[in-house]
Amino acid sequence: MTAIQDAATSAPDTVAAQGDPLLRIDLLRIAEWIEPGSRVLDLGCGDGRLLDYLRRTRQVRGAGVELDDERMIAAVRRGVRVIQQNLEEGLALFDDKQFDTVVLSQTLQSMHHTEHILREMARVARYGIVSFPNFGYWPHGWSILRGRMPVNDQMPYQWYDTPNIHLCTLRDFQDLAARLGLRVTHLAAFCGNREVHWLRGWRSQLAVYRFESPGSVRA
Repeated sequence: MTAIQDAATSAPDTVAAQGDPLLRIDLLRIAEWIEPGSRVLDLGCGDGRLLDYLRRTRQVRGAGVELDDERMIAAVRRGVRVIQQNLEEGLALFDDKQFDTVVLSQTLQSMHHTEHILREMARVARYGIVSFPNFGYWPHGWSILRGRMPVNDQMPYQWYDTPNIHLCTLRDFQDLAARLGLRVTHLAAFCGNREVHWLRGWRSQLAVYRFESPGSVRA
């Protein structure tokens, strides 16, 4: 855990300074971790806002995967290349290491086959970036003690209509990443629009991880 903390806090805290007011704070951090001119695949790319930002500010060559019709059309209107596909079906359309970085933003918790999508991310790219709500956030425990499932900005759904089926804590994700051979290189955690640097497992609502795929050749 210490190595991950050091990797995350050694990078400049430049989210606010370089930010785009139209991007969520976790997407701004993700953008900082992507090398200029690299090849990026954004899974569940929504309206293509992240890829558009990366193209304009970091000159990436990007593509997105999105299932929703309206979001896909919005992405295309931004000039983003998009493939319409259900992520549960995997990434068989893409070759091994076809991309430098693959992004899965605030979607991991709604995947039925969590291990499969992480393995596929590691197959198609050297680096993977995932973000997800942190179920270890301390008010969640308080809600459960009061007999209620937690509801907040990061998890706004009621228990009966939530798309979130695999909620986890930071330690849960790190254990799974280690079991799959994914080497975590960076971690950022947020509570609202503030970045959290200590007791992140308890004090953060949202976690963002960057990992290196097994067998990647380091520069």
